[in-house]
Amino acid sequence: MVADRVAGRDGPSVRLVILDFDGTLADTFPWFARVLPGVADRYGFRRPSPDEVETLRALDARGVMRHLAVPGWKLPLIARHMHGLAARDAGGLALFPGIPALLARLKAGGIALAVVSSNREDVVRRVLGPDCTGLIDRYACGAALFGKARRFRAVLRGSGVAPARVLCLGDELRDHHAATRAGLAFAAVTWGYTRAEALAAAGPAHLFATPAAVAAALLPEATRAA
Repeated sequence: MVADRVAGRDGPSVRLVILDFDGTLADTFPWFARVLPGVADRYGFRRPSPDEVETLRALDARGVMRHLAVPGWKLPLIARHMHGLAARDAGGLALFPGIPALLARLKAGGIALAVVSSNREDVVRRVLGPDCTGLIDRYACGAALFGKARRFRAVLRGSGVAPARVLCLGDELRDHHAATRAGLAFAAVTWGYTRAEALAAAGPAHLFATPAAVAAALLPEATRAA
């Protein structure tokens, strides 16, 4: 069983979980799909048709850029605009069902939590809400689209946790690539942006279908039952 490989009877072998935000903690893909056509018009790249959205979910970030003909030099401008839209719409964004319980269970089980996100920290905190915000030990937000590996390394240095006892949790192939570059294990979640089969093909250390499955795998039996 996966749980037997990552959690022992005396305590969790994973001591730090580094969490992605969009598509992992927060259900933001419907919002993303809604605002993308306007962003495309503003910055001069191709609008995806409704039936193309599922195709995009099988690609990594660079593949999405190629598919939509997004000029690389415009990425900082696009990201800044998208972050502004997220801040504007943060009141309508929500966490996935089961995420508050997952964060509380991991924290109670002795696992430190960090959030590394391309989104702004104020947006992340607002969507998490006061209860979940207080469970996070460190925030490293505002990362460049392809800049997460550096943030992972910074969180690792500040944590004092051995790399072998850290797990990065995310829903995108770029999260996997970043974790690999940082020398950290990656677990993929299937409820976010990227389709499950594309994540599985990338060979993550673990593939989770529900937040409850994450807790079951990372926490020893006594803690899970508490």
